[in-house]
Amino acid sequence: MPEYRSFTPLQQGDHICILCTARIGSSEKLQPAIAWLENLGYHVSLGNTVDKQHHQYGGTTEERLADFHKALENPSINAIWIARGGYGSIKIVDLVDLNLMKGNKLLMGYSDVTNIHGLWQRHGLQSLHCFMPQELPEKSVEVREQWNQLVTGKGHSLKLENVDRLKQQVVTAPLVGGNLSVLVSMLGSATFPDVDGHILFIEDLDEYLYHIDRLMTTLRRSRKLDHLKALLVGGMTDLRDHEIPFGKTAKEIIIEHTEGFDYPVIFDFPAGHVTDNYSFALGRKTTITISDSISITQ
Repeated sequence: MPEYRSFTPLQQGDHICILCTARIGSSEKLQPAIAWLENLGYHVSLGNTVDKQHHQYGGTTEERLADFHKALENPSINAIWIARGGYGSIKIVDLVDLNLMKGNKLLMGYSDVTNIHGLWQRHGLQSLHCFMPQELPEKSVEVREQWNQLVTGKGHSLKLENVDRLKQQVVTAPLVGGNLSVLVSMLGSATFPDVDGHILFIEDLDEYLYHIDRLMTTLRRSRKLDHLKALLVGGMTDLRDHEIPFGKTAKEIIIEHTEGFDYPVIFDFPAGHVTDNYSFALGRKTTITISDSISITQ
């Protein structure tokens, strides 16, 4: 099993660069996040891709790659926070200069950023799955404080109800994953994370139920579900159905495709395309303690 190098915790005065690897980011919409981060004591800068537009992207592929490289090679930048998701990180991920990753800067984001998280984990680095800065106004004080707790190196624990009456057990393994649709699009590539012996996290948004079945079928057929330590399911948000119903909920689909495997499948983890999108470190050893409740600790 690979060892994942921890990111250096942030301190007051550290430099966070916000930039775009996917869709257009707006400096105006980022103002609340900038003010909040500066109030916490961080220095904030915006990459050249913020306010750029090339079709739906925050700049051309070349511009987005150059901006990402610039942030990676700048020794004064301690963390890179992707402004927003959408689609586009996959266009640059195979072009990233791997030599620039040796500084192990903190990478932050979710959804489309799953592409870049995969790159980090395949090279033995931890990263942070968290809300995007452009989403800050909708985030609760608790979610914001929990983000700052994680980036400053403090451990944390989330507790869930054991509604499915999972058997008592303790699982400890590195946690990897991200958006289900993006993960499946990465299959067979150099950036699909190592999942054997790991806890896998999945979430998704705005998919048809039969798409969720197709995605889970693809993971099962490619044997990516065979050797997990646990499956952690976040938000399955705004899912759709046809006029003729598919006949199963997302939960029922996931249970069908994991039936027979001897690991816990835990639903309703508060992360993904949900308002209370709690932060957690990818690549970090995570302990899941299942008793009358479920405790997930990093």
